[in-house]
Amino acid sequence: MSDTGTETGTETRSSPETRTGTETDPRTGTGTETRSSPETRTGTGTETRSSPETGSGPGTRSSPETRTGTGTETCSSPETGSGPGTRSSPETRSSPETGSGPGTRSGSDPLILFVNGKKIVEKDPDPETTLLTYLRRKLGLTGTKLGCAEGGCGACTVMVSRYQAHQLLHYAVNACLAPLCSLHLVAVTTVEGIGSVAQKLHPVQERIARAHGSQCGFCTPGIVMSMYALLRNNPTPRMTELEEAFQGNLCRCTGYRPILEGYKTLTVEGGCCGGRGRENGCCMSNGNGAERSSEEDVDEATPLFNTSDFAPLDPTQEVIFPPELMSLTKGQKSRSLCFRGNRVTWLQPDSLEEFLLLKWKNPEARVVTGNTEVGIEVKFKNLLYPVILCPSFVSELNSVTHTDDGVVFGASCTLSHMGAVLKQAVDTLPPHQTEVFLAVLEQLRWFAGKQIRNVAAVGGNIMTASPISDLNPVFMAAGCRLTLMDKDGSRVVQMNDSFFTGYRRTILRPQEILVSIEIPYSQRTQFVSAFKQSPRREDDISIVTAAMSVTFAPGTNIVQDLRLSYGGMAATTVLATKTANSLLGRCWEEELLQVACSSLAEEMTLDASVPGGMVTYRRTLTLSLFYKFYLTVLQKLRQQGVNVDEVRSDCVSATEIYHPETPSSVQIYQAVPEGQSQDNVVGRPVMHLSAMKQATGEAVYCDDVPLYENELYLSLITSSKAHARIISIDTSAAESLPGVVCCVFAEDIPGSNVTGAVVYDETVLADREVTCVGHVIGAVVADTQLRAQRAAKAVKIEYEELQPIVTIQEAIAAQSFYEPIRSIQKGELEAGFKQADHIQEGEIHMGGQEHFYLETNVTLAVPRGEDGEMELFVSTQAPTKTQSLVAKALGVPANRVLVRVKRMGGGFGGKESRTTVLSTVVAVAANKLKRPVRCMLDRDEDMLITGGRHPFYGKYKVGFLNSGKVVALDVSYYSNAGNSMDLSLSVLERALFHMENSYSVANIRGRGFCCRTNLPSNTAFRGFGGPQGMMVAESWMTDVAQRVGRPAEEVRRLNLHVEGEATSYNQVLDQFTLDRCWDECLSRSDYQQRRAAIDRYNRQNRWTKRGLAIVPTTFGISFTAVFLNQAGALVHVYTDGSVLLTHGGTEMGQGLHTKMVQVASRVLDISCSKIHISETSTNTVPNTSPTAASASSDLNGAAVQNACEVLMKRLEPYKIKNPKGSWEDWVKAAYFDRVNLSANGFYKTPDLGYDFDTNRGRAFNYYSYGVACSEVEIDCLTGAHKNLSTTIVMDVGHSLNPAIDIGQVEGGFVQGLGLFTLEELHYSPQGVLLTRGPGSYKIPAFGDIPTDFTVSLLRDAPNDKAIFASKAVGEPPLFLAASVFYAIKDAITDARAESGISGPFRLDSPASAERIRNACSDRFTNLCGRPAEPGTFTPWSVQV
Repeated sequence: MSDTGTETGTETRSSPETRTGTETDPRTGTGTETRSSPETRTGTGTETRSSPETGSGPGTRSSPETRTGTGTETCSSPETGSGPGTRSSPETRSSPETGSGPGTRSGSDPLILFVNGKKIVEKDPDPETTLLTYLRRKLGLTGTKLGCAEGGCGACTVMVSRYQAHQLLHYAVNACLAPLCSLHLVAVTTVEGIGSVAQKLHPVQERIARAHGSQCGFCTPGIVMSMYALLRNNPTPRMTELEEAFQGNLCRCTGYRPILEGYKTLTVEGGCCGGRGRENGCCMSNGNGAERSSEEDVDEATPLFNTSDFAPLDPTQEVIFPPELMSLTKGQKSRSLCFRGNRVTWLQPDSLEEFLLLKWKNPEARVVTGNTEVGIEVKFKNLLYPVILCPSFVSELNSVTHTDDGVVFGASCTLSHMGAVLKQAVDTLPPHQTEVFLAVLEQLRWFAGKQIRNVAAVGGNIMTASPISDLNPVFMAAGCRLTLMDKDGSRVVQMNDSFFTGYRRTILRPQEILVSIEIPYSQRTQFVSAFKQSPRREDDISIVTAAMSVTFAPGTNIVQDLRLSYGGMAATTVLATKTANSLLGRCWEEELLQVACSSLAEEMTLDASVPGGMVTYRRTLTLSLFYKFYLTVLQKLRQQGVNVDEVRSDCVSATEIYHPETPSSVQIYQAVPEGQSQDNVVGRPVMHLSAMKQATGEAVYCDDVPLYENELYLSLITSSKAHARIISIDTSAAESLPGVVCCVFAEDIPGSNVTGAVVYDETVLADREVTCVGHVIGAVVADTQLRAQRAAKAVKIEYEELQPIVTIQEAIAAQSFYEPIRSIQKGELEAGFKQADHIQEGEIHMGGQEHFYLETNVTLAVPRGEDGEMELFVSTQAPTKTQSLVAKALGVPANRVLVRVKRMGGGFGGKESRTTVLSTVVAVAANKLKRPVRCMLDRDEDMLITGGRHPFYGKYKVGFLNSGKVVALDVSYYSNAGNSMDLSLSVLERALFHMENSYSVANIRGRGFCCRTNLPSNTAFRGFGGPQGMMVAESWMTDVAQRVGRPAEEVRRLNLHVEGEATSYNQVLDQFTLDRCWDECLSRSDYQQRRAAIDRYNRQNRWTKRGLAIVPTTFGISFTAVFLNQAGALVHVYTDGSVLLTHGGTEMGQGLHTKMVQVASRVLDISCSKIHISETSTNTVPNTSPTAASASSDLNGAAVQNACEVLMKRLEPYKIKNPKGSWEDWVKAAYFDRVNLSANGFYKTPDLGYDFDTNRGRAFNYYSYGVACSEVEIDCLTGAHKNLSTTIVMDVGHSLNPAIDIGQVEGGFVQGLGLFTLEELHYSPQGVLLTRGPGSYKIPAFGDIPTDFTVSLLRDAPNDKAIFASKAVGEPPLFLAASVFYAIKDAITDARAESGISGPFRLDSPASAERIRNACSDRFTNLCGRPAEPGTFTPWSVQV
């Protein structure tokens, strides 16, 4: 068997040329892989959004805006949607996706499946179509989302049910990977099938919405379906099962806490106390029962949601399995199936004999069960497998047999099923027999996500032969036996070091298949352990995996047999045979450990240029993991009564297996004043207005807009070189492909090819020269997405390469900077340094960050047919900028271009300026063809093209007194701007404004340099340079504390600003609340007791260390470009009393529309239910600023207030005339009196303007303050860390909506947690991005949030400079996650002290497992020697 479900990381996604172009080696070397897919992943080749096969949703569902859920339909003809434009009627169309017309393909069987209870007979199933494409394009069920197309984010999760072996099975799967052809006689349930706003929400949908667990909402349907599938199998799960169910789901907005809390109410632990838990009502009303960190918190915590509002879960009311499908399945005479597409034939044999015969006839055919590996190869490596064999229903391949020697699993058994069988065996067999089973189960705990384990097969995992497989090392160490077969007979082989013959190759002959694997029982004196080290614990591919098995002579500690198996240390899974042989016959004691480590250090070497990099770390892990095994075995030998050394008490923690604790949390905010009317919702935790729609899949995102009748699809042609001249472009192969309409290049632009966010230093399409990998050269337009993407890959471009500049250090060496170079100086620098008792110099590099909004960039452009008019549906934070740049490219005035934004599936700054890279090209194509054109970027394209947070390098020299008081600072910032200016100067300016963070420095100079490099232009990202500026500040503050030997929190407190002081840019701090935040954070976190407990813990533990840090933030609120600090609003009151509100801000999950409705509701004094916001558009409110800089509630809120006050003034006479009348009475009276019931509102922030030349003026309107205290625990042997607790105190003024504001604090903090501890972008020395999807780029998952998480909004802190005394909250909290980074640094300091190392040391961000382990110098790191000198080898990736 091949494929099925595997572990691979599909390498660097090797040949990137097939993807967008980059040229890296298809990993020949050894191989830790850096790509995608945790352990297996992926999509079938079909593209996931293509085929404009139908209008809107099934049945007569009109346009999605009015959708009512359930929506399943037969494949007959979904009626067309309404929605803008003329939508097509699918009956009249052939199927461009599969390329055939009506009628069946010759020799193809019909496919029968049920979707949301409705039977569908698909006469022409295409093996290349995924379930996701089919649901979205053929059935119009757009609730299921495309997030990554590789099974790594869970946005596409649906539930699949089948009747098999006399039982009903329900399981969650990734629709982006599931081939349509694998779903014969299966029932699929999508988010629309379980509930809708119009009819009734399912409790799973309602609870995530009411618990504030849906912000942008793009991930919500997938999370809902993961939870739903769990409940269908177990209506009362435990929290641990819930956490496991979410391992394959990501969310970028919420920080996960509210999702867990809402769903905790459905678990065993979440049951209600019936009002006995607290004096003031329900124990559950804050979602976390009695798990309070202190009495004071309990008294103050006010519920953000009320569980008594929740509809109960009634398992008897679930949708039944279709009875017709049950009888079809039972009545099916087991028969083989054949589905023929244009390029691929899918064969599904029903017997082992038939399977062997097919494999004999088609030795090159790929075998697929879960498609979690082949799907990736087809989509991302551009591979084509003309014949696919799917043996899912061959009984021998699915059987499980218990023998005298162990358990035999058929090769098609899914990993979930294997795990369940092994768990049962562990529960029933004597412990000495289950050592191997436990090792397999330990690896399965962290193997991909639940959706992958549910379909990936054990045989596929073995046959993929990934060098970083999690399971193969265990199978190898245990000596598992494999049964191989072809039509002439079978053979049994042992999994040993001869099974894998090379990179992704095994000893199987082409016509052979893997039938089964036998996992043996362990012997009485055998001990087995398995280890996996990856960047993130959940759903991640490993850096190094290991499995170790030792057998002793009975009653002794003498080694009889030893097998040490490693993944990630060569091109295959390997056995350290030299080391193992040298230890045979020895006693298991300290001397053996010394010999083993020295031998492993020699045997397990890696070339300095090895793919995956991290050479020192990987080599150190081989020793560290063996040491863990050594200690574990010592403990087990003692338990058996063998006389061996006792494990020292301070080393015991090295043997502990990680088991996550269920998180608990507290949220504290100020209740509204007594007497505030119920209708006045300002200050109340109102649910996000779209949360219910998002939870049912009815919320319409840009790509959910139904297809237009003659719509086309665009795919970008991008550069594979970082810097080159274009010699020639050959489109002949692309244009000859079916469905291709045309190619678009620079000469097709009717207006100007010049573009840019601030300065016009970019082109819409590259002209003669490319300056980064991913530079957009042109586009292919075709009738479906799949065909457009295939054609784009077929365009051949010849380059003349030029020398690229990739890193900041290269830019410094070449003096490659953008002008101007900024500086801020205050005081007398030289005098300050003379006054200092000590001077410390240092540097820190801070890596970039990918936005990873769950909805990638998408644009739909619709020419309106006259006067050059163009309507665009865009997922953007900047509709006005989009309008002006599209108009410029088309050569028309801005009044001909209408940009509409309903909502975005996340933005975070990434959709502020870079969305125009796509929308201008799509508009040009639509203009050229005079037809609607759509494009939604795939995740890998989006990551490659759009840029992210700026990497920064900071160099500093700080002067300070013996007390720790800082008296002088000279700091230089270098940012990697990329190939154009974009917003880089503003980002750098904000970094300079925040260079002192919250500290007072009398003599200070900061200089900032924007480096011009050949990377895609970096751009705005939540914090906008502020976090980078403050990170460097906290680095020198930590150095100061270490130099003077005083506690870091004392040194920080000593240097904090005070009320009335001026910043380095001479702005006076008034209404200063940071000291209050600091003191409250110290007390809420029990800082001193915690510090004492940590010191005690660290004295008692050698190999795990805990750390603690408290970090402040002072974040200036305003656009630093003064003209952007303005906003408009338009309010219409209709004669029935309903209100339509429009303002200049866009909704991306941050709850802006919700807050604006709250503001209007208060000013108009009417219920929120009377007010509606439809969308943001350039024809209602013109000349809007981007929704950015955290200022949108301030600006738009004031504009809405202004417009509503105008209307109230107009209605005043009618209220006086009829004081007892209703709102509707007054509105009608005014209308009949011919009063204008529509009003514009406008606001500009007063008194702003700063001058760099004079260092004078007000840069900011006010400041948001916050303080966070975090505690962590690091594993000094592996570099892994746990986030134990975080307490945040945030000043948000008088919160407009505490639920939304706390959601912003938590979401921002968790995004910062990713920035500072987890997320790493890897670039090759040639400027190729190597991390292009959730498989290789890790954002925080459910399991990464702090175990104890307290958020308190500062009380009694009104802000007179913003709407209703509120404050901005979007960006300020993000930097507080630096408390986790500095807590890690604190723990490393203790670890270094054990090795006799003290004083300041450099730790770059993010504090990855690799950096943590390498910083904890000890005897194992010393054995591995120094890394190779830079310049003596070509590294796999470089620090940009």
